[in-house]
Amino acid sequence: MAKDVIIACDFKNTDETVKFLDRLTRIRDDVVQCDDIIVGAGRPYVKIGMELFYAEGPVIVRKLKERGHKVFLDLKLHDIPNTVKKAMTVLGEYGVDMVNVHAAGGIEMMKAAKEGLMLGAARYADKPKLIAVTQLTSTDEETLHGQLLIDRPMDEVVRQYALNAKAAGLDGVVCSAFEAADIHKVCGEGFLTVTPGIRFDTNSADDQKRVMTPAQAREAGSDYIVVGRPVTAAEKPIDAYTKCREEFLDR
Repeated sequence: MAKDVIIACDFKNTDETVKFLDRLTRIRDDVVQCDDIIVGAGRPYVKIGMELFYAEGPVIVRKLKERGHKVFLDLKLHDIPNTVKKAMTVLGEYGVDMVNVHAAGGIEMMKAAKEGLMLGAARYADKPKLIAVTQLTSTDEETLHGQLLIDRPMDEVVRQYALNAKAAGLDGVVCSAFEAADIHKVCGEGFLTVTPGIRFDTNSADDQKRVMTPAQAREAGSDYIVVGRPVTAAEKPIDAYTKCREEFLDR
């Protein structure tokens, strides 16, 4: 199964996003004699989250697609099935490569999301992947039990949410790298695990509770890792991005 590093573009607007990506792309396009970690990787796979999408709307998706980036639109839809289906139909029309919902919405909501997404993406040959958030990587056992009043262990909750997503016909889940191997065990190797909460050994965990390095995530079985501040806030983003690819892809 293909693996990739997804850069979380948590910027305020299109200009900041493009300026950052130009720092990666300009260097990468200018390099002609180096290993394929840089040259062969193509334009980075990027994630657009709520802040950027709510600030710019569909224009940011179109802009990045025109530049040749794959786009993971991370809006985490969670509502009644009919509302989610209609919203997903709109998102499918944007030509995104991946989009997500909250697994907590249940199987019927996730089925409706898939129906809407495929309807909206009907004109595209390459259909977008639909994945479900199991539990946020900022959620720990204390939050799960004390605030959300879910009395099952985290791994059991995540496993069941993943099984629900598979039953609904989704392509995979967003989960912590700590849960990737278990999810593959119960849902199959072809069921995608997209894992945020990635940090280098030298990074702070920030607001994440369950974190791993790129190398650890690879060993744990993650299919995609989502990396934000360790790359976007790095003094030399190209070096940090290349390090991510080297560690995660084991090149």
